[in-house]
Amino acid sequence: MGSELTSELLDIDGSDFESVNQALYRENMTDGLPVIPPTRERVEEMIDGTDRDPADVVGVVPPRYGDATVEKIAINAVMAGCKPAYMPVLLAAFEAMTEEPFNLYGVNATTHPVAPLVAVNGPIVDDLRINYGYNVFGQGWRANSTIGRAIRLVLVNVGGGQPGQMDRATHGHPGKFSFCIAENERKSPWEPLHVRRGFDADESTVTVFGAEAPHEINDHVSERGDGILTVASDVLATVGNNNAYYTQGEVTLVFGPEHAETIARDGYSIDEIQNFVYDHARNRLSKLKTGGMYGIHDWADRFDVQDPDARIPLVESPEKVNVLVAGGAGKHSMAIHSFGETHSVTKSIDGGA
Repeated sequence: MGSELTSELLDIDGSDFESVNQALYRENMTDGLPVIPPTRERVEEMIDGTDRDPADVVGVVPPRYGDATVEKIAINAVMAGCKPAYMPVLLAAFEAMTEEPFNLYGVNATTHPVAPLVAVNGPIVDDLRINYGYNVFGQGWRANSTIGRAIRLVLVNVGGGQPGQMDRATHGHPGKFSFCIAENERKSPWEPLHVRRGFDADESTVTVFGAEAPHEINDHVSERGDGILTVASDVLATVGNNNAYYTQGEVTLVFGPEHAETIARDGYSIDEIQNFVYDHARNRLSKLKTGGMYGIHDWADRFDVQDPDARIPLVESPEKVNVLVAGGAGKHSMAIHSFGETHSVTKSIDGGA
């Protein structure tokens, strides 16, 4: 470890598990669940998971604009139950989230139900046993659960995102406890996400999305790729979500392996999938004008059309439709709307596999 720890020490009456948790809970420093007490020894062990100096500022976290140093990320990683080997993933995730296109201020302070979704690609997925198969958005894997949880704790304790204070989410969503997956590269018929974004296949990366909770695409009937893509487009194209009204958003499709196999079998490349969804996931202008955020954020006004039957896309271009493959067996996929004013960012994991 390169330098001494500098974080303020809390004066807690008692050092047992219950006393520490009660004190941290009273200070609004938890996510509501019990945490691992971040003792100096545990934090030093966590920092050993990276070669970076504890004082290095990985990013500035709004809305409080606190410095997310390696040390502070390590403290929250201890609290979340991470292993030291997870630190490179966390550091890369915060490098990505604090880039301007991600709009972390909006994501961490809005009334909208959005949370950072972290998707991991590359060899580190197997090294850390990050789940990409059955129940990929659910419980059961320490890496997924604790990496996602550590991100939330940093957003609270460094970024000031306490509910009802600087985090103004009206409802939030369960992914604000933890929201971390890996892509199922073994079952994907296409190049993995990070390769399509210019990284080497043997390079490990994280991609962060400002994402709503996943919404199911249940299609047990379609036997052709265009049928599955039509159903997926219908799930995305609803009035009332932010993508229907904001100009700079993305949407994300997480295809289950069975749906992906059918779509690829019928010859669809990633580009063709993105174009299909861009063309089909649309709302009629007359419907957009009936409610939602029309009159506040008028994405539809960017189009020079007056015809009430004109169909307005959810995103500016086909490239704003993200495509991943994850999950286990079953004819299910997931549609994920975004915050709207956010772009996903991919970063290499330094020190990862």
